[in-house]
Order: sequence, then structure tokens, then C-alpha cells
Amino acid sequence: MSVDSVRAFFAANAPDISVIESDKSSATVVLAAEAFGVTPAEIAKTLSLRVGDKSLLVVTCGTARLDNKKARATFGGKPRMLNAEEALEATGHPVGGICPFGLKSPLPIYCDVSLKNFDEVVPAAGSINSAVRISPVRMAELTHAEWVDVCDVAS
Repeated sequence: MSVDSVRAFFAANAPDISVIESDKSSATVVLAAEAFGVTPAEIAKTLSLRVGDKSLLVVTCGTARLDNKKARATFGGKPRMLNAEEALEATGHPVGGICPFGLKSPLPIYCDVSLKNFDEVVPAAGSINSAVRISPVRMAELTHAEWVDVCDVAS
């Protein structure tokens, strides 16, 4: 089960962080914000992308949208969202639970600078009703993510 790989990741790398679960679905940004009592912007959504033959993850604030021009310049090609099956295959996590923790196999991980507006964010944790509370800087450190500016934030 995907949430188990996330729990194992935190047990090994940051035992002070616990996976939290809701009895409500958190499969979308709006549902996650309601389930975990935060604003949609505080949800750290993980986009699973392919650029050429390379899959990668971009974690951004919940109200941000990928800017294709910025992403193309940063990643060296046109980004394409993975479909649900491709995302599950690449990450080991189902859509709605995709996160940069406990991945099936290593992937390049990028954190968008939009996350730096928050002291704490709430990314998914491997299932459609689980999450963690974590500072964006610590999330980037734990996942060896590179900071990028590839999104536009809705006002």
C-alpha cells in the first residue's frame, strides 16, 4: 500500500513527522484543504510530468498552475502531465495521493518557489485521504529537491 511506503520514508528519514489521515477524501486541492483545515494554497500539490523521455515531479502550492513557458525553459523541453496509470507506475502512488515521499523508484523532484510563501504546507502522503504537515524547506531537503520557478500563482 502506497501510504505504507510514505510512513516507511518518514520513519527512516524524519521520525518526528507523522502521516495524518482523514475520513474524508483529500484527492483534490479543495477537498484536501477542507479535510485538513488549511487554505487551498497551503496544500502542496505534486505534479507528475514527462519531459522527453524523463519523468519528474514538481511540488507547488495548491493554487498555482504550471507555466508551460517557464517549465519548458527550466526542464529543456515541453512538459506533459502523466496520465493516472503512468503516474502510478512512476511513483507508486495513486492520483490524489501523489507526493515526493516513499517513491517506487527515484525521480527528479523540484519544489516551486510558490511554496516558500508558507511556514508549513500539507502534501499528500500516498493515498487519497492522507497527508503530512511539513515546512517547504524541510520537504525539499528530505527529498533532495531543487528549487525552481515554473508556476504562476492564482490571486
